[in-house]
Amino acid sequence: WLNRRGVTANHITLCAMVLSLITGVVLIIHPQPGLFVLLPVVLFVRMALNALDGMLARECNQRSRLGAILNETGDVISDISLYLPFMLLPQSSIPLVLIVVFCALMTEFCGVLAQTINGVRSYAGPLGKSDRALVFGAWGLSLSIWPQIVAWNNVIWGVATLLLLWTIFNRCRSALREEGVK
Repeated sequence: WLNRRGVTANHITLCAMVLSLITGVVLIIHPQPGLFVLLPVVLFVRMALNALDGMLARECNQRSRLGAILNETGDVISDISLYLPFMLLPQSSIPLVLIVVFCALMTEFCGVLAQTINGVRSYAGPLGKSDRALVFGAWGLSLSIWPQIVAWNNVIWGVATLLLLWTIFNRCRSALREEGVK
C-alpha cells in the first residue's frame, strides 16, 4: 500500500528520526518528569517504523546503500535525541547520562564493525536497541507517573552503563568468533 503511494523505506526511516528529534527538543525545552511519558510512545512508534522500513525495503526491493546509511545514522541520532534530555532532570548526573549515550553509540558502532569484519551485523545484547527502548521507555513512564522516583536516576544510569559495556563486549566477541562467516 505504501509502496504504491510512492512512500519509500527511506521516507519511513527519516520520519522515525524526525519524530525522535522533535521529541528530544520538546524534552530539552521542557525537562519536566511528566513529559517523559512521551518516551514510551515515541520509542514504540520508532520501533514500529524501523520494522516497517525494513519490511518495505525487503518486500518492495527498496534496499539501497543510502537506506543502510540512513538506518544506522537514524538510529544513532534518535538515541542521542531521546536519551540526552534525561540529563536535564533534577538529580541526574550529566556525566553518567553522557556515558550512557556514548556507550549506546558504541554498541551500534560495534554491531556495524562486526559486519565490516565478517559480513554479519551483530545484534548481541543484553542492551541492544530494542532493549534500550524498553528500559528507557519504562523509565520515562515511571518518571511521569512518580516524579519523585527521579532520585533513582543515577542508579539507572549506572546499571545501564554496565549493561551497555557488556553489550559492547558481546558484539566485539561476536565479530571475532564469527570471523570468516558470511
